[in-house]
Amino acid sequence: MQQYIEVKFKGRRSGVFANPQEFPFKVGDYVVVEAEKGIDFGKVNNLNVEYMPSKGKKNNRHKKVLRKSLPNDFISHTQNKTSERAALEQCRKLVEKHRLNMKLVDCEYQFDGNKITFYFTADKRVDFRGLVKDLAAEYKTRIELRQIGVRDEAKHLGGYGVCGRQLCCSTWIGDFKPVTTQAAKDQNLPLNPNKLAGVCGRLKCCLIYERDFYNWAIKQYPELAKEIKTDKGKARVERIDIFKETILVKHGDQTYETLPLADIKDNIYKCQNDCGHDHGNTEDLKGNDE
Repeated sequence: MQQYIEVKFKGRRSGVFANPQEFPFKVGDYVVVEAEKGIDFGKVNNLNVEYMPSKGKKNNRHKKVLRKSLPNDFISHTQNKTSERAALEQCRKLVEKHRLNMKLVDCEYQFDGNKITFYFTADKRVDFRGLVKDLAAEYKTRIELRQIGVRDEAKHLGGYGVCGRQLCCSTWIGDFKPVTTQAAKDQNLPLNPNKLAGVCGRLKCCLIYERDFYNWAIKQYPELAKEIKTDKGKARVERIDIFKETILVKHGDQTYETLPLADIKDNIYKCQNDCGHDHGNTEDLKGNDE
Protein backbone atom coordinates (compact mmCIF):
# COMPACT_ATOMS: atom_id res chain seq x y z
CA MET A 1 0.00 0.00 0.00
CA GLN A 2 1.34 3.38 -1.02
CA GLN A 3 2.41 5.63 1.85
CA TYR A 4 1.73 9.38 1.80
CA ILE A 5 3.06 12.16 3.99
CA GLU A 6 2.22 15.85 4.34
CA VAL A 7 5.08 18.29 3.85
CA LYS A 8 5.04 21.96 4.86
CA PHE A 9 6.94 24.72 3.13
CA LYS A 10 7.50 28.40 3.71
CA GLY A 11 4.40 30.52 4.30
CA ARG A 12 2.34 27.61 5.67
CA ARG A 13 2.11 26.14 2.17
CA SER A 14 1.72 22.38 2.30
CA GLY A 15 1.24 19.38 0.06
CA VAL A 16 0.80 15.60 0.13
CA PHE A 17 3.60 13.51 -1.35
CA ALA A 18 3.98 9.81 -2.02
CA ASN A 19 6.75 7.99 -0.15
CA PRO A 20 7.37 5.01 -2.47
CA GLN A 21 10.72 4.17 -0.88
CA GLU A 22 9.11 4.22 2.57
CA PHE A 23 11.74 6.37 4.21
CA PRO A 24 11.34 6.14 8.02
CA PHE A 25 10.43 9.78 8.56
CA LYS A 26 9.45 11.48 11.79
CA VAL A 27 7.38 14.64 12.11
CA GLY A 28 9.83 17.53 11.87
CA ASP A 29 12.26 15.82 9.49
CA TYR A 30 13.39 17.81 6.45
CA VAL A 31 12.94 16.29 3.01
CA VAL A 32 13.55 16.95 -0.65
CA VAL A 33 10.49 16.40 -2.83
CA GLU A 34 9.37 16.69 -6.41
CA ALA A 35 8.12 20.10 -7.49
CA GLU A 36 6.75 21.59 -10.68
CA LYS A 37 9.69 21.33 -13.07
CA GLY A 38 12.24 20.80 -10.32
CA ILE A 39 12.67 19.94 -6.65
CA ASP A 40 11.68 21.61 -3.40
CA PHE A 41 12.65 21.48 0.28
CA GLY A 42 10.23 21.19 3.20
CA LYS A 43 9.47 19.72 6.61
CA VAL A 44 7.39 16.64 7.38
CA ASN A 45 4.18 17.76 9.06
CA ASN A 46 2.09 14.58 9.12
CA LEU A 47 2.70 10.87 8.59
CA ASN A 48 0.49 8.19 7.04
CA VAL A 49 -1.86 10.64 5.36
CA GLU A 50 -4.93 9.02 3.84
CA TYR A 51 -5.29 9.72 0.14
CA MET A 52 -8.18 8.76 -2.13
CA PRO A 53 -7.60 9.29 -5.87
CA SER A 54 -10.13 11.62 -7.48
CA LYS A 55 -12.41 9.94 -9.97
CA GLY A 56 -12.46 11.27 -13.50
CA LYS A 57 -9.01 12.83 -13.41
CA LYS A 58 -6.56 11.61 -16.01
CA ASN A 59 -3.51 11.95 -13.79
CA ASN A 60 -3.93 11.14 -10.12
CA ARG A 61 -0.21 10.59 -9.50
CA HIS A 62 1.10 12.48 -6.51
CA LYS A 63 4.52 14.03 -6.59
CA LYS A 64 6.88 11.96 -4.50
CA VAL A 65 9.53 12.28 -1.85
CA LEU A 66 12.98 12.04 -3.43
CA ARG A 67 15.19 11.69 -0.36
CA LYS A 68 15.96 12.79 3.13
CA SER A 69 17.67 16.14 3.45
CA LEU A 70 21.46 16.34 3.51
CA PRO A 71 23.69 18.83 5.36
CA ASN A 72 24.34 20.71 2.10
CA ASP A 73 20.59 21.11 1.62
CA PHE A 74 20.40 23.31 4.71
CA ILE A 75 23.18 25.50 3.34
CA SER A 76 21.26 25.95 0.07
CA HIS A 77 18.04 26.60 1.98
CA THR A 78 19.73 29.33 4.04
CA GLN A 79 21.17 30.91 0.90
CA ASN A 80 17.68 30.93 -0.64
CA LYS A 81 16.32 32.80 2.38
CA THR A 82 18.96 35.49 1.93
CA SER A 83 18.16 35.70 -1.79
CA GLU A 84 14.42 35.97 -1.03
CA ARG A 85 14.90 39.10 1.06
CA ALA A 86 16.95 40.74 -1.69
CA ALA A 87 14.46 39.72 -4.39
CA LEU A 88 11.53 41.07 -2.38
CA GLU A 89 13.23 44.45 -2.04
CA GLN A 90 14.07 44.53 -5.74
CA CYS A 91 10.48 43.63 -6.64
CA ARG A 92 9.17 46.49 -4.48
CA LYS A 93 11.33 48.93 -6.44
CA LEU A 94 9.99 47.57 -9.72
CA VAL A 95 6.40 47.82 -8.44
CA GLU A 96 7.00 51.53 -7.78
CA LYS A 97 8.60 51.90 -11.20
CA HIS A 98 5.54 50.42 -12.91
CA ARG A 99 3.18 52.31 -10.57
CA LEU A 100 1.19 49.20 -9.73
CA ASN A 101 -1.45 49.34 -7.01
CA MET A 102 -0.38 46.20 -5.17
CA LYS A 103 1.17 45.27 -1.83
CA LEU A 104 3.96 42.71 -1.84
CA VAL A 105 3.63 40.19 0.98
CA ASP A 106 6.45 37.70 0.58
CA CYS A 107 8.85 36.02 -1.80
CA GLU A 108 9.63 32.30 -2.05
CA TYR A 109 12.44 30.60 -3.95
CA GLN A 110 11.91 27.07 -5.16
CA PHE A 111 14.69 24.99 -3.62
CA ASP A 112 16.52 24.45 -6.91
CA GLY A 113 16.08 28.08 -7.96
CA ASN A 114 14.01 27.17 -11.03
CA LYS A 115 11.12 29.37 -9.90
CA ILE A 116 10.56 32.45 -7.76
CA THR A 117 7.08 33.18 -6.45
CA PHE A 118 5.99 36.62 -5.27
CA TYR A 119 2.83 36.90 -3.16
CA PHE A 120 0.83 40.10 -3.15
CA THR A 121 -2.52 41.60 -2.18
CA ALA A 122 -4.55 44.08 -4.19
CA ASP A 123 -8.06 45.49 -4.20
CA LYS A 124 -8.48 44.79 -7.91
CA ARG A 125 -6.89 42.71 -10.62
CA VAL A 126 -3.43 43.95 -11.54
CA ASP A 127 -1.81 43.92 -14.97
CA PHE A 128 1.71 42.88 -13.94
CA ARG A 129 2.98 41.63 -17.29
CA GLY A 130 5.63 44.35 -17.46
CA LEU A 131 6.71 43.58 -13.91
CA VAL A 132 7.10 39.87 -14.67
CA LYS A 133 9.15 40.68 -17.76
CA ASP A 134 11.56 42.84 -15.75
CA LEU A 135 11.85 40.23 -12.98
CA ALA A 136 12.52 37.45 -15.47
CA ALA A 137 15.25 39.55 -17.10
CA GLU A 138 16.75 40.26 -13.67
CA TYR A 139 16.79 36.71 -12.28
CA LYS A 140 16.88 34.56 -15.45
CA THR A 141 14.34 32.06 -14.09
CA ARG A 142 10.60 31.41 -14.02
CA ILE A 143 8.62 34.10 -12.22
CA GLU A 144 5.17 33.66 -10.69
CA LEU A 145 3.12 36.48 -9.15
CA ARG A 146 0.30 35.11 -7.01
CA GLN A 147 -2.48 37.35 -5.73
CA ILE A 148 -3.82 36.36 -2.30
CA GLY A 149 -6.49 37.73 0.03
CA VAL A 150 -5.87 39.52 3.33
CA ARG A 151 -6.80 36.38 5.29
CA ASP A 152 -4.25 34.40 3.26
CA GLU A 153 -1.74 37.16 3.96
CA ALA A 154 -2.19 36.69 7.72
CA LYS A 155 -1.89 32.91 7.28
CA HIS A 156 1.25 33.33 5.19
CA LEU A 157 3.04 35.71 7.55
CA GLY A 158 1.76 34.35 10.87
CA GLY A 159 1.47 36.27 14.12
CA TYR A 160 -0.48 36.38 17.37
CA GLY A 161 -4.09 37.22 18.09
CA VAL A 162 -5.57 39.21 20.97
CA CYS A 163 -5.93 35.89 22.83
CA GLY A 164 -2.14 35.73 23.06
CA ARG A 165 -1.87 32.57 20.97
CA GLN A 166 -0.59 32.05 17.45
CA LEU A 167 -3.12 32.78 14.73
CA CYS A 168 -5.45 29.85 14.05
CA CYS A 169 -5.12 30.40 10.30
CA SER A 170 -1.35 29.95 10.44
CA THR A 171 -1.36 26.94 12.77
CA TRP A 172 -4.23 24.55 12.11
CA ILE A 173 -6.99 25.98 9.90
CA GLY A 174 -6.75 24.46 6.42
CA ASP A 175 -9.47 26.15 4.40
CA PHE A 176 -11.20 29.42 5.22
CA LYS A 177 -14.94 29.42 5.77
CA PRO A 178 -17.15 32.49 5.25
CA VAL A 179 -17.64 34.45 8.49
CA THR A 180 -20.64 36.78 8.90
CA THR A 181 -21.93 39.03 11.66
CA GLN A 182 -24.73 36.50 12.21
CA ALA A 183 -22.15 34.31 13.97
CA ALA A 184 -21.54 37.14 16.45
CA LYS A 185 -25.26 37.72 16.93
CA ASP A 186 -25.83 34.03 17.67
CA GLN A 187 -23.29 34.33 20.49
CA ASN A 188 -24.79 37.55 21.90
CA LEU A 189 -21.56 39.43 21.20
CA PRO A 190 -21.54 43.24 20.83
CA LEU A 191 -21.23 44.18 17.16
CA ASN A 192 -18.03 46.14 17.68
CA PRO A 193 -15.85 45.90 14.55
CA ASN A 194 -12.67 46.62 16.52
CA LYS A 195 -13.26 43.63 18.79
CA LEU A 196 -14.67 41.24 16.21
CA ALA A 197 -11.93 41.75 13.61
CA GLY A 198 -8.71 39.75 13.55
CA VAL A 199 -5.25 40.97 12.59
CA CYS A 200 -6.24 40.57 8.92
CA GLY A 201 -9.02 43.14 9.34
CA ARG A 202 -11.74 40.56 8.65
CA LEU A 203 -14.08 38.90 11.15
CA LYS A 204 -12.25 36.43 13.39
CA CYS A 205 -12.28 32.80 12.25
CA CYS A 206 -13.03 31.69 15.82
CA LEU A 207 -16.53 33.17 15.51
CA ILE A 208 -17.35 30.22 13.27
CA TYR A 209 -15.82 27.28 15.09
CA GLU A 210 -17.24 28.44 18.44
CA ARG A 211 -20.68 29.00 16.97
CA ASP A 212 -21.89 25.39 17.20
CA PHE A 213 -20.96 25.25 20.89
CA TYR A 214 -22.87 28.45 21.61
CA ASN A 215 -25.91 27.24 19.70
CA TRP A 216 -25.87 24.02 21.70
CA ALA A 217 -25.25 25.73 25.06
CA ILE A 218 -27.89 28.41 24.57
CA LYS A 219 -30.62 25.77 24.34
CA GLN A 220 -30.04 25.00 28.02
CA TYR A 221 -31.23 28.51 29.01
CA PRO A 222 -34.54 30.36 28.89
CA GLU A 223 -34.75 33.06 26.22
CA LEU A 224 -33.68 36.62 26.95
CA ALA A 225 -36.51 38.92 28.14
CA LYS A 226 -38.62 35.87 29.03
CA GLU A 227 -40.46 35.82 32.35
CA ILE A 228 -39.53 32.91 34.61
CA LYS A 229 -40.40 31.80 38.11
CA THR A 230 -37.80 32.16 40.89
CA ASP A 231 -37.88 31.65 44.66
CA LYS A 232 -38.69 35.38 44.99
CA GLY A 233 -41.45 35.27 42.41
CA LYS A 234 -41.56 36.06 38.73
CA ALA A 235 -38.53 37.72 37.12
CA ARG A 236 -37.33 38.63 33.65
CA VAL A 237 -34.16 37.15 32.09
CA GLU A 238 -31.66 39.96 31.45
CA ARG A 239 -28.41 38.15 30.72
CA ILE A 240 -26.95 34.65 30.58
CA ASP A 241 -23.40 33.42 31.12
CA ILE A 242 -22.84 30.00 29.58
CA PHE A 243 -19.34 29.66 31.04
CA LYS A 244 -20.31 30.34 34.64
CA GLU A 245 -23.72 28.70 34.04
CA THR A 246 -25.57 31.61 35.61
CA ILE A 247 -28.53 33.81 34.67
CA LEU A 248 -29.04 37.45 35.60
CA VAL A 249 -32.73 38.22 36.27
CA LYS A 250 -34.63 41.40 37.05
CA HIS A 251 -37.39 41.30 39.65
CA GLY A 252 -40.53 43.40 39.70
CA ASP A 253 -39.05 45.72 42.34
CA GLN A 254 -36.26 46.63 39.84
CA THR A 255 -33.61 44.62 41.71
CA TYR A 256 -31.26 42.21 40.01
CA GLU A 257 -30.16 38.74 41.05
CA THR A 258 -27.70 36.23 39.60
CA LEU A 259 -28.98 32.67 39.78
CA PRO A 260 -27.32 29.33 38.98
CA LEU A 261 -28.69 27.61 35.89
CA ALA A 262 -29.51 24.49 37.94
CA ASP A 263 -31.92 26.50 40.12
CA ILE A 264 -33.67 27.93 37.07
CA LYS A 265 -34.09 24.47 35.56
CA ASP A 266 -35.67 23.16 38.75
CA ASN A 267 -38.04 26.13 39.01
CA ILE A 268 -39.13 25.93 35.38
CA TYR A 269 -39.75 22.20 35.66
CA LYS A 270 -41.72 22.69 38.88
CA CYS A 271 -43.72 25.56 37.37
CA GLN A 272 -44.67 23.47 34.36
CA ASN A 273 -45.93 20.66 36.57
CA ASP A 274 -47.79 22.99 39.00
CA CYS A 275 -49.36 25.55 36.68
CA GLY A 276 -49.06 24.00 33.20
CA HIS A 277 -47.19 27.05 31.82
CA ASP A 278 -44.20 26.67 29.55
CA HIS A 279 -41.46 29.26 30.25
CA GLY A 280 -38.70 29.15 27.65
CA ASN A 281 -37.03 25.99 26.35
CA THR A 282 -38.64 23.63 28.87
CA GLU A 283 -37.98 20.43 26.92
CA ASP A 284 -34.28 21.20 26.58
CA LEU A 285 -33.97 22.35 30.18
CA LYS A 286 -35.38 19.04 31.45
CA GLY A 287 -32.72 17.22 29.47
CA ASN A 288 -35.42 15.41 27.42
CA ASP A 289 -36.28 13.17 30.37
CA GLU A 290 -39.60 11.40 29.94
